[in-house]
Amino acid sequence: MNKFCFLLLFFLSFTLFGQQNLLPISSYYKDQLLAPRGNSYGLGSSFYPRSEGGYNLASAIRDSSKQYYQLTERLFKKHLFEIKGEGYKMYISPVLNLALGKDYSDSNERRLFNNTRGFLVEVDIMDKFSFSTTLYENQNRFTQYESAYYRTAGERYPNPLDSTYFIDNAVIPGGARTKPFKGDAFDYAYAIGNIVYAPKSFLRFMVGNNSNFVGEGYRTLFLSDNSVPSIYFRTDARISKRLDYTILRSKQFNLLRRQNYTTVEAYYQPKLFSSQFLNFIVSDKLSLSLFEGSYWNVGDSVSSKALNGAYYVPLPFIGGLIANNLNEVNTTSGFQMTYLPIDKLRVYGQLALSNWNSKSIGSQIGLRYYSPFGLKEGLLQLEYNNVPKRLYLSENSSINYSSTNLPSAHPKGNGFQEFVMRFNFAKNRVYADVKSILYLLKDYESGNLIASNYNLTAQTGSIYHQQLELGYRVNKNMNLEIFLQHVYRSTSFTGDRPTNAVYFGLRTGLINHYNDF
Repeated sequence: MNKFCFLLLFFLSFTLFGQQNLLPISSYYKDQLLAPRGNSYGLGSSFYPRSEGGYNLASAIRDSSKQYYQLTERLFKKHLFEIKGEGYKMYISPVLNLALGKDYSDSNERRLFNNTRGFLVEVDIMDKFSFSTTLYENQNRFTQYESAYYRTAGERYPNPLDSTYFIDNAVIPGGARTKPFKGDAFDYAYAIGNIVYAPKSFLRFMVGNNSNFVGEGYRTLFLSDNSVPSIYFRTDARISKRLDYTILRSKQFNLLRRQNYTTVEAYYQPKLFSSQFLNFIVSDKLSLSLFEGSYWNVGDSVSSKALNGAYYVPLPFIGGLIANNLNEVNTTSGFQMTYLPIDKLRVYGQLALSNWNSKSIGSQIGLRYYSPFGLKEGLLQLEYNNVPKRLYLSENSSINYSSTNLPSAHPKGNGFQEFVMRFNFAKNRVYADVKSILYLLKDYESGNLIASNYNLTAQTGSIYHQQLELGYRVNKNMNLEIFLQHVYRSTSFTGDRPTNAVYFGLRTGLINHYNDF
């Protein structure tokens, strides 16, 4: 993000639950958003983040407990600073993730830690404008399997002796590229921000630096918040009571440094992303959606090229068909279904197709069952994802379906089957969260969506990831929580050590950081 955009998002800092502002994208808020609460938009667009103005989520997570002291009232229910006047509101709160941990399977006995500090500043102006920004400063030491994944996705520098690249630093999903810290730890910072303008109740314009997610599952086959946030422009339009349409345009990069440059530092290899999402509410129980997401070629690591004019066509499936050139554009097209058979049950699914190749189709099927086993504030989610080996790949590797060397859809990339089980519940402020994931891999090639990765080693086997978290949610509004977490991960691959990590900490969970790959 250039200096102008950074300063704009930093100083025009801006409300989490304002009239038009965007809701946080983390799973906690999404779980609440999709819960059955008589929301008339329960089958609305699943292109996230969504505007708070279209949902009643604020009332759902509002803390109604009675507090007798100003300190506890602010701690449990409000932002640190709240300034309100005629026609505007402003909120300021710290954001953090402070945790210590240990992997008991690590023979090096390294101390694991998260040291994230930052702040959230938000403003609402009248009922048409909302602004938000969050700044994060991080120093983290991760488990060995996480560190290996992040380093593999690191930025590439051209080797002066041949046409290969060497890897430097690392990239954190949902975060940023890094620099070394204390030997085997990582230091990185990033900012997220949005400016939202809604001239009419059915029309909303957004610009900023953020991640997007399309789908109702824990995973998505279309577009996720797995990669690094990027500069974007987005339009949400409610064409009728039953029809929603979203258009997204974004500038992204492969973290390949250009070979020839005259600036102080070589630029990355750029590419542009376009997306259209059409959601049709068939009935009170059923919605059907169409998705198109395309990466467009604007040059390689040596030179730039003119952008194909079809990039600007804001209609689903038209841009890719007009371009009709696999060297120009790499398109993932998709179909989504959401069905509500009973009040507490939400069934969803996706089909993803790469460049209209019927031999490469990904599929998802899942369900969300709210209030299971009589637990009022509970959720049971089951999900299955099947992503074939060639999905998201392009004949021109520079426009593979990835951004900042990370997959743009599923964190695992492609070439796997996945079974997901999530169960969480809360009682007053106490909560429990259980997550189990099983991967089945066949001829899986890690990192095959990175433009410079060649001669990869195929793997066949399984990965099991189990996570249990117990905690106390101090502030529902900011998702401020004290937590104790256990992560167990094992694989069937020879030489892989299991992970058996325990963490204790305090965090504001506004965004997702995936480690279950």
